[in-house]
Amino acid sequence: MKLNVEGLSLSGKTILVVEDDETLRTLLVDILVELGADYAAFDNAEDALIHLLDTGCDCTLMVVDHGVPGTIKGMELISLAHEKWPGLPAILTSGYQLDASEVTPPVTYLFKPWSIAELSIAIKHALDGQTQSPANPP
Repeated sequence: MKLNVEGLSLSGKTILVVEDDETLRTLLVDILVELGADYAAFDNAEDALIHLLDTGCDCTLMVVDHGVPGTIKGMELISLAHEKWPGLPAILTSGYQLDASEVTPPVTYLFKPWSIAELSIAIKHALDGQTQSPANPP
């Protein structure tokens, strides 16, 4: 896959990916690798949290699906990570409309299904420290 996402390079960055849908997780990882990122990918938040604690949070950005299986949901994982590493950029994804009060800063919200262009904008916003509130889905 050859992506031409103007102005976005993830070279030298490590992205933590939490997505339970294997196809979507693989696609997301492929996009991130194409943009130059290293990654750690998980299908649930518990394993991702253990990884974060074991590595001392060696990631630059988290991309986390909210509706993952297990006892910890996506926004909860992000909140737990922010308790230990405040300001860690995060993108929360979901195919369901979330209440805006559930999405606490600093988080960029990305509604599924997303396009590569929408993903790249969300990554830029998250890394630049901007946040987006959940928008109404189309």
